Amino acid sequence: MKGGAEEARYRSCGSKRRYRSQGDALDAALLAGVERERAAYRCRYCGQWHLTTRERGDPPRGSR
Repeated sequence: MKGGAEEARYRSCGSKRRYRSQGDALDAALLAGVERERAAYRCRYCGQWHLTTRERGDPPRGSR
């Protein structure tokens, strides 16, 4: 089962850009011109910030 957990971690963190702060992540979205389509979240694996397309009020994936 460890292989599945490692794969989930890679999909959740390893394949994404990391930002040191929420502000850095949102600035990157702004520079890319997609700030309205992105939100930033703190990663439970690396502790840094990633961008997501999910809106802040949307429930987490898999909980619908």
